[in-house]
Amino acid sequence: MKEGNKIIKWEEREPYAYWKGNPFVADTRKDLLTCNVSDRHDWGARIFIQDWFKESQQGFKESSLAKQCKHRYKIYIEGYAWSVSEKYILACDSITFMVKPYYYDFFTRSLEPLVHYWPINDRDKCRSIEYGVQWGNQNPEKAQAIGRAASELIQEKVSMDYVYDYMFHLLNEYGKLLRFEPQVPAASVEVCSEGMACSGGGEDVLGLGLERKFMLESLVKSPSLSRPCEIGHPFESQELEKYYKRNLNTIRRVQKWESQYWQDFEKQG
Repeated sequence: MKEGNKIIKWEEREPYAYWKGNPFVADTRKDLLTCNVSDRHDWGARIFIQDWFKESQQGFKESSLAKQCKHRYKIYIEGYAWSVSEKYILACDSITFMVKPYYYDFFTRSLEPLVHYWPINDRDKCRSIEYGVQWGNQNPEKAQAIGRAASELIQEKVSMDYVYDYMFHLLNEYGKLLRFEPQVPAASVEVCSEGMACSGGGEDVLGLGLERKFMLESLVKSPSLSRPCEIGHPFESQELEKYYKRNLNTIRRVQKWESQYWQDFEKQG
């Protein structure tokens, strides 16, 4: 993603909000299709339907996330539930237009509106997207700062080393809740890490060996030279309430800007 961010400078990217995915997994995504450019109106969005079957036949050549940082704005919208695309969209230093989410990832509480993303009203997506595009194009320095902050957060704070640390702490805390004594079944066979990669076969469904390739890339090759990072204390109820209020007030401020923008637009029309 770092290399992808360097391909086109932010100010030289297409001044539109980009999204590509499967819209048929959720009504909210189907609704997003209405925001695409048409003969009647340009909401500032460029929406593309992803044909995963066709992509699989072509080796996913048109699905490289690193090559999709060609627009100044990228839309994140949930599907059935949370979407794995979230961290990749945030890693691109285009501004993330985040349609109000209802599911959370482990790093979600680190995200702040107008710091790491631009909030999009899920009940009025098209007008919200158009205003966000207008604001960003008129405030390029502020817009770029938001994109950079999100990209740095994902690439530096959500690195695989920290993800492994998080998993270590998560599994340890989960283990404290267990009420049974796990036992190794008598007929079980020990499988080493290398064996797991080899069991993927020399070729996957694409004939590219991607399954093995990705397993080997994530293989831990040696013990860590440092201890896992320390998890901070959980939020106190007052701290959590303060956090939610701060983010909510920021989102409401953006909604007021949007409302004023459209009121002025309608007066001019």
